[in-house]
Parts: sequence; C-alpha cells; structure tokens
Amino acid sequence: ELIEIGDGFRIPDVLARSGAHLVEVGTTNRTRAADYERAVGAETALLLRVHQSNFRVVGFTEQPTVTELAAVAQRHNVPLLDDLGSGALLDLADEPTVRGALADGADLVCFSGDKLLGGPQAGLIVGRADLIRTLRRDPLRRALRVSKLTLAALEAVLGLYRAPEFLAERLPTLRLLTRSPAELRAQAARLRPLLQRSLGEAYEVVEAAMFSQFGSGALPVEQLPSHGLTVRTVKARRASLERLDAMLRALPRPVISRLADKALWLDLRCLEAADEAAFAAQLGALHP
Repeated sequence: ELIEIGDGFRIPDVLARSGAHLVEVGTTNRTRAADYERAVGAETALLLRVHQSNFRVVGFTEQPTVTELAAVAQRHNVPLLDDLGSGALLDLADEPTVRGALADGADLVCFSGDKLLGGPQAGLIVGRADLIRTLRRDPLRRALRVSKLTLAALEAVLGLYRAPEFLAERLPTLRLLTRSPAELRAQAARLRPLLQRSLGEAYEVVEAAMFSQFGSGALPVEQLPSHGLTVRTVKARRASLERLDAMLRALPRPVISRLADKALWLDLRCLEAADEAAFAAQLGALHP
C-alpha cells in the first residue's frame, strides 16, 4: 500500500515530509491483521490503510479487512486511518464507501472531493470528533485549507446526496456512469448515418457494443457495458485512422476516440442527448 498517486507523488514520501516514521507491514501480495499486531510498538501513533484505488493485485493475495484492523487499533489504543482515495458515497461495483469504512471501525477516513464523489478538487477527512478537533487545531490547517469557492461548490454537491432520487439526474459523474446500454444503442443508431455521410465512402461506420472504464483513479478493472461507433477504412490503412483521430481531437469541442484492432472507437457514454446537435454540427468540419 506504499502507493504512487497522480503526478508522481508517493504516499511514503508525503508521510515522511510530515516527520512520521513508516513501518512496513506484511508483504506485497499477502498481509494479515496479525502482521499489524506484531508491528505495533510503544511509539506507534497510527495504523494506516491505503485503498488500492487505481490498481489491483491479483492471484495469491490476502489483506485484512477494516474491521480486523480496527480491532487491532482498539486493542493498542491507536487510531486507524483509512485512505479511500476516490471517495465513493454510493455503492459502485466493489469500491468501498466512506460510510462503510466508518461503520467497519475506521477512526478517520480521508478521500477526494472530485473523482467518484463528483465535486470540486479537494481533500476531505471525516471521523471521530476528537480527532477531527485535533486536526482543526493544527497550524498547517490554515495553510492547507481550501478556498470559500471550493467549499461552496462542495456544499452544493454534497447537498445533492441528501436527495438521492435526483442525484443521478443532477450530478454529471453519476449520470454518465449509470447510462443504460439501451440508451447508448439508440444514440449510436441516430449518429451512425450522420458520421457515415461526413466521412464518405473511404470509411465504414458501424454500431458496436463496447465497454467503458471508470477512470479518475478508481475501479481499474471494472468495465461498464456500453455502445458506440467504430470506424474502419475501406482499405485498412491505419494512417488514415490516425489522421481522423487527430481531426476529431482538433475540433472546437474535441472528440476523444481510441485506436485499437485496426479501427477507431467512439464510446458514446459521455455524449449526452443535449450535446448531440453540437456533435453533429461539427461533423461537417471533418475532411479526412
């Protein structure tokens, strides 16, 4: 769990700058609660668990649950900090939730305000009131606190979670993640002839089932059933697809595709119905 996060920052380096001394526990693939128990000493101030949010270790593996680690922490009277990374407040595949981590016994939980939560870029810490008060009194909090604009945006997003019946409708992150394959198939059927006319006879545009990935450093192996369009050249010249890919990215509202299996793939998950007209209008600017 000595994880490297975005832009090359590493958890052990971040913690070392605070003056903490890290004690590694267990092995890369198999670690048990008993390993933590043996590592606790007189100077132990905190047990740290870091969620593998942007990668997975598979095969011959084992890791303790939050409940098991919480029991170790309670026996030794030290707090347990669970770093969740992406910060899911709702159940999404196998991503742990903030509420779940607290219910399982974590004393503090930290997570991102953006990513799966869907708000502004920020860091949040929740948990035991006495520990939160200690953090609030630390002089570094003044330097690290977010701006009032970030707080206002975060308040607005968190307010949506209090009305879950409207959440997926009003929060773009969840709205896009929960789009149905049937909706995407209908969209592909509408857009295929438009794209085919714009590209001309040198290309073949076909509706295709595909998979979306979550991104944002979360759920790295989970795939969402999706639907979209594939473009192939009639004479299978990859260079033509590469030029088309560059043209799509250079549009006033860039269209991000991917090249694989001698085809250009357009996953329609993030193209909402309200943006279809703008997407179609841009197709006239393509001259591949």
